[in-house]
Amino acid sequence: MAAETVLERPSGAALTETRNIEISPVAKRTLQLTAIVAAICGGLYGYDTGIISGALLLISRDFHLNSTQQELVTSAILLGAVIGALGTGYLSEKLGRRPSLAIVAGVFVLGALACAFAPNVIALTVARVFLGLAVGGSTQVVPMYISELAPQDKRGGMVTTFNIAIGIGILAANIIGFVGRVDWGWRVMVGLAAAPALFVFCASFFLPRSPRWTAENEGIHSAMRELARVRTSERAVRREARHIHETTQKIKPHNRGWRGLGQPWVRPALIAALGVAFFTQCGGLEMMIYYAPTFLHDAGFGASSALMASLGVAITYCVVTATASFNVDKVGRRRLMLWFEPLSALSLVGLGISFMMHPGAGSIGSYMVVFFLIAFMIFNSGGIQICGWLLGSEMFPLSMRGQATAAHAATLWGADLLVTGTALSLVQWISLGGTMWLYAGVNIVAAIFVMIFVPETSGASLEDIETALRDGTFTPSRDGTGIAAAAE
Repeated sequence: MAAETVLERPSGAALTETRNIEISPVAKRTLQLTAIVAAICGGLYGYDTGIISGALLLISRDFHLNSTQQELVTSAILLGAVIGALGTGYLSEKLGRRPSLAIVAGVFVLGALACAFAPNVIALTVARVFLGLAVGGSTQVVPMYISELAPQDKRGGMVTTFNIAIGIGILAANIIGFVGRVDWGWRVMVGLAAAPALFVFCASFFLPRSPRWTAENEGIHSAMRELARVRTSERAVRREARHIHETTQKIKPHNRGWRGLGQPWVRPALIAALGVAFFTQCGGLEMMIYYAPTFLHDAGFGASSALMASLGVAITYCVVTATASFNVDKVGRRRLMLWFEPLSALSLVGLGISFMMHPGAGSIGSYMVVFFLIAFMIFNSGGIQICGWLLGSEMFPLSMRGQATAAHAATLWGADLLVTGTALSLVQWISLGGTMWLYAGVNIVAAIFVMIFVPETSGASLEDIETALRDGTFTPSRDGTGIAAAAE
């Protein structure tokens, strides 16, 4: 089929020229393959961070770890994630999104194997830092890559497949942690992640390139060829290419990269996306995923019961995330967060009270702990968790998207590192119940932040969002219609 290509004259005016660019007969399948690869990356993130929940008790027994060493082993992967997110931001701009994905997958393979064969706690800690490079890198490049490939009306659902896969990865980690803790041991448990990572590495060479990155670095003709691989009609390619071209024409040298993030017109997106990123991790969910068996064991649950409850947490996260991903485009990002954040806080208050009752196995207090723990997972994972990665992939302008998403992912992992590295110490200082109440307060502050700073981006194209930033209309609307309605 012929597609219309937008070119730039020396004078800066635009003209149209017809070129033969064939729409791929397997465009839907190509897009689906890309989403599957992205989902596997999310699953690797969930598995590699979640497996420590079941493996930590075994590692502690083998290496005789105290609480401080447990925090170090657990949080080491998060330190690597911060570094990996920032480093992959440079790679994704310099080399492109697809090559960066291949590099991240390779690091996943090597990191998982290094953890499995670590001879002592020092080697294990270093290996988990290295593995963290891939975890952080995937969270920088994958949501952005999918966001730049997806049709605007499906962007929320496609990007949040990454979140669904995180939940599946965490669930798989909990199942393997429960089933394999006796027969397999922790080395096999952590090494299993190398297999799907190898598949991602091989599959990445067959994926399309990001049309937005291609337009900025190679021109609109090349971008249209990439669009034709993932769009099913000539009209869709033509319309999207025109919007991409108009956006790239507005890019100025001083608006690129890290320097561009300092521009006043970009600041509202920076505040909104990084703020939500911070509250996504500091709201307490990651702490529950990593330390749920430890907390429940300390509260009087047996080791087997604690792992079973942790498995219930993982199942809840997986199911709720999948459900929310189908609604995030219809209901809206902002509305989901404003609905669920107060309920998350209320659940943590109830959980804190339950822990203060010193529940024993089989007591009413133990059932209250499980109830409020599951309730918190429902409201937190169905609200701010489903939106945290998504907003960072769609809010930033094209000319600085790589660096901005790196800052976004680094904020997520930095906040996660802060929470994970202090959780056990915090419990010792202010008790388990007091810790839950502290995180309840964080969730209330998060709801207030969303209300003041975060506009609705559902239904808006990436170019609509960038235009709203440039025009100064990137603000929460009183009627809740959002950027998409304003663009119309």
